Amino acid sequence: MIPRGFDRPLYVLPFDHRGSFETGMFGWKGALTSEQTAQIAATKQVIYDGFKTAVAAGVHKEKAGILVDEQFGAAILREAAAQGYVTACPAEKSGQEEFDFEYGDDFAKHIEAFHPTFCKVLVRYNPEGDRALNRRQSARLHRLSDYLHSESRSLFMFELLVPPEKAQLDKLKGDKKAYDLELRPRLMVETIQQLQNAHVEPDVWKVEGLDSREDCEEIVAAGRQGGRDKVGCIILGRGEDDKKVREWLATAAGVPGFIGFAVGRTDFWEPLVNWRAKKITREDAVAEIARRYREFVDIFEKEKVRAA
Repeated sequence: MIPRGFDRPLYVLPFDHRGSFETGMFGWKGALTSEQTAQIAATKQVIYDGFKTAVAAGVHKEKAGILVDEQFGAAILREAAAQGYVTACPAEKSGQEEFDFEYGDDFAKHIEAFHPTFCKVLVRYNPEGDRALNRRQSARLHRLSDYLHSESRSLFMFELLVPPEKAQLDKLKGDKKAYDLELRPRLMVETIQQLQNAHVEPDVWKVEGLDSREDCEEIVAAGRQGGRDKVGCIILGRGEDDKKVREWLATAAGVPGFIGFAVGRTDFWEPLVNWRAKKITREDAVAEIARRYREFVDIFEKEKVRAA
């Protein structure tokens, strides 16, 4: 089943973090109380307010989108949809090495409760990794892909992480930067091809940053092979520092088929930490998140124009 695809500009502010938010931002472990859940939801509202501020300040509404989870962001998802924003909602359990559905066999009910523009999954998949693990993940992802293409109006966004296998890192003497430069781009292409062969058909591939134009072009070619002409690619931030994210955006923006980005923690983490520490006001945090998001939009759009 050929995916519908999505090839329009797409600038996503993702804040669907759950486990990392609970432990990293708040230092909480285990089951949350209703009060703790409400506190996280209120913190995510700050990010959403930053997004809306950026749109009010000039980011084109039809190009702007949010990615937020149902657990802490249900009200935000509903409000954003009512306002006509592009929305995305995750389907995966948070913080798992192996992809599985957050809501098990009820995954479809939860998608249809919100009708997001995109149903998103985050998947860790190395094509040279554990074959049984990859088969299990592919089977679940095939089920979701078929559902989205045949029964849902939500499109399929696939966030692909290709973590190194120990043997791969050993060959590079443990150098993770060398892995990113020398090995990961090829492994990403192989993963896309393996998943397509397993009938997993995303409309948008959300991929880790790439350091060369050639690598970006190969990812687009893999994503669009075999008649998948409208499939888009976006760059994710991976929590990297501002300088690295800028480099990745500038590289990808010049490549046809890369339609935008999804940069989250680089936008919001520091402003939220400073706000919670009472170093800045809520209004300051909102303004800083908006500024960072707008800046990444500007970088991407300027590089796209320059490369045209």
